[in-house]
Amino acid sequence: MSSGWESWEVTERWFALRVKSRAEKMVAMMAHNKGFEQFLPLYQSRRRWSDRYKTVELPLFPGYVFCRLKPEARFPLLTIPGALHFAGIGKTPLPVEDYEIAAIQSTLQAGVCAEPWQYLEAGQRVRLEDGPLAGLEGILVEAEQQQRIVVSVTLLRRSMAVTIERHWVRPLDAAGRELQFPVRPLLPAVAAAGAPSRA
Repeated sequence: MSSGWESWEVTERWFALRVKSRAEKMVAMMAHNKGFEQFLPLYQSRRRWSDRYKTVELPLFPGYVFCRLKPEARFPLLTIPGALHFAGIGKTPLPVEDYEIAAIQSTLQAGVCAEPWQYLEAGQRVRLEDGPLAGLEGILVEAEQQQRIVVSVTLLRRSMAVTIERHWVRPLDAAGRELQFPVRPLLPAVAAAGAPSRA
């Protein structure tokens, strides 16, 4: 009987390692020390302390650390304190699409403002044709008089939103072809940094 991952054994893929709350940075560091390629997307959040405001770095996808590996080599990661299991079906880990990880990485490398967002399954799909994120695709939303593009990790049903300029945007149809009519953002859109985690 097939275990479900034989076709991925030849090459390494990105997987989402579920970790305990607030253990993301420690697990990412220990995964790196074990020789695994890891990716922990972070964003800056301004939080109020007793007498002042402070900017802190928080995970864009709370409760997860992305690791690139062959599935059969995953067991050393599960021995890390705070690591729980890999996202998937039952005990079978499923890979995250490479293009989804690449979209998140390119966004963070561009230095644009990003934040956690509610997962969106419907809306006007767009491609950015200009600016530092040219080529990035996602769903267009508008909140607080700002245009944002929402990029998702489908396996986790989690998303992040990136602030963009209106003139960067080109609308797409369901097949990814460019449309000629004006872009209409999904309204309203509400950030959901505190959305319940998906185990």
